[in-house]
Amino acid sequence: MGSASQVFSAKGLSKVYGEGETAVHALRGVDLEVAPGEFIVLLGASGSGKSTLLNILGGLDIPSGGELHFADHRLSGASEAELTRYRREHVGFVFQFYNLIPSLTVRENIALVTDIASHPMPVDEAISMVGLLPRADHFPAQLSGGEQQRVAIARAIVKRPELLLCDEPTGALDYQTGKLVLEVIAGVNQQLGTTAIVITHNAAIAAMADRVIYLGDGLIQRIERNARKLKPSELSW
Repeated sequence: MGSASQVFSAKGLSKVYGEGETAVHALRGVDLEVAPGEFIVLLGASGSGKSTLLNILGGLDIPSGGELHFADHRLSGASEAELTRYRREHVGFVFQFYNLIPSLTVRENIALVTDIASHPMPVDEAISMVGLLPRADHFPAQLSGGEQQRVAIARAIVKRPELLLCDEPTGALDYQTGKLVLEVIAGVNQQLGTTAIVITHNAAIAAMADRVIYLGDGLIQRIERNARKLKPSELSW
């Protein structure tokens, strides 16, 4: 069983796509423990395995081998129905592309999620956390890219997930807008105690993490702990 003091406990996680000579070994035996409320940044080149690892942690993909526990849930070997319930009840996702519904306002996009959540926060509270209350009745096309990404974060956190998984959340944004989005993610981590795991190509973002996990060739190459976490406003790249 996973330890109750850990959000995640992974042992020997592997993931193989395809078979035979064309098989791709995306993960080759990853061991990882994640503590509640941690802010982790995953760094690595394209093909290092970081998106595969994030997708497995989020229940979007299943490992080919190894053990994975989330709190007292065993995710390795879980059924599709169990993984769906895990994603719905415990995980908020933020991707590089915002996946907002164009015909719905900011408020309506976020309210959609509250229908499937067991104890959601009030919609306007989530909008307020990302600083967009004045834009709540706007449609996605009326928002900048950074504002759309903040809506996507509000949609991810409105159900009060224990876990916020972000895949290149600033990848499509300019410098100043990217920092704004990172401020929001850091705020969620600090104010709500949400465990946050962020994938990025941008090594500068690593300075705001508790721990930085470097992946390469499907393996954790090294893990570094920041003695002092920088605020997003202190980052430069």
